[in-house]
Amino acid sequence: MKTSIPIKEISVPKAAPSNAQSEAVRQMGVCNACRYCEGLCAVFPAMELRRQLTGPDVDYLANLCHSCGACHFDCQYAQPHEFAIEIPAVMANLREETYARHVWPGALAPVFERNGIWIASITAISVALFLVGFIVFTDASVLFASGSEEGAFYRVMPHNAMAGLFGAVFLYSIVAICLGVRSFWHSTGSQGSVSWRSLWQASKNAATLRYLDGGGMGCMHESEEPSNRKRIAHHFTFYGFLLCLASTTSGTLMHYVFGVQAPYPWWSPTVVLGTIGGIGLIIGPVGLLRVKREQIDALKAKPSRGMDVAFLYMLIATSVTGLLLLVLRATPAMGLLLAVHLGVVFALFISMPYGKFVHGLYRYAALMRHAHEQAQHKA
Repeated sequence: MKTSIPIKEISVPKAAPSNAQSEAVRQMGVCNACRYCEGLCAVFPAMELRRQLTGPDVDYLANLCHSCGACHFDCQYAQPHEFAIEIPAVMANLREETYARHVWPGALAPVFERNGIWIASITAISVALFLVGFIVFTDASVLFASGSEEGAFYRVMPHNAMAGLFGAVFLYSIVAICLGVRSFWHSTGSQGSVSWRSLWQASKNAATLRYLDGGGMGCMHESEEPSNRKRIAHHFTFYGFLLCLASTTSGTLMHYVFGVQAPYPWWSPTVVLGTIGGIGLIIGPVGLLRVKREQIDALKAKPSRGMDVAFLYMLIATSVTGLLLLVLRATPAMGLLLAVHLGVVFALFISMPYGKFVHGLYRYAALMRHAHEQAQHKA
């Protein structure tokens, strides 16, 4: 018996295509006639299922693209040819436009797009200064008091206040992200039912970064010499994030189920998972920043000061401050480091719906649609 996941259909008003969508339609039209690159990734087989491309279609294809760069080096119509086909760059630009188009609430998209790094930094500093001021106002001695014993963190900020503040901002981020992904899913025509088999296939493709391999050779981000650096950096980032999430979940269980308060001993699951994950969230983002810096211009999106790069910096800052807090928690620096770490975490949570974090979820939605379409096509 076939099982499927029901997805509620909604009516989405059609809008005039943007300049980025129109350019993507033009370039993909040439690709659909050529089809030389159809074996490189999922984008071209998905394209071939469409006789005519629309703006929503190329939004979907842009988020299915993994920017491996292989099609640029294989393309006979790339610049300086008069057709000027630059699929990786046009897809990168369109992806960023897609995030802004579907963000919730929409009024915040331009602010984060233009000033992402500054806003994230100012938010982190402001929250940290607020916490320091709160500590000084209530009990200044706590700010420079060492504390590795159970419950020491909550002398700096009471547990209920910490859980309430960060729980609220995390819930807001989750709601905003879900509404954005839902808008993207329906705007690209992804309606009806998706089978569990398609969901499983999309999950495997996402977890293994199947399409970040240039058709099997590797990513070509700086030359036609394939490399797995970008893929490895993505894996460190993704699985580092999952380990940190598992660490936070473990800490919640320790507190509410077993009645053990932070800070936790070195051998506890919370600390072990958080340490390994934190190291991954330094190695991975640093590697991605390096790849981004070395990437050739033909593969890059337009320069931006938005949350694309800011998200990677915030991951690094969260990991560095967290690891420093772990190492120095028994010293007088504990209170100040905890305030700084909480400020960075707050900025990370509040900025997640408006930065590069959402690209993983949009891409997963695109992979799920691709798996569903391919299954239907073969049936």
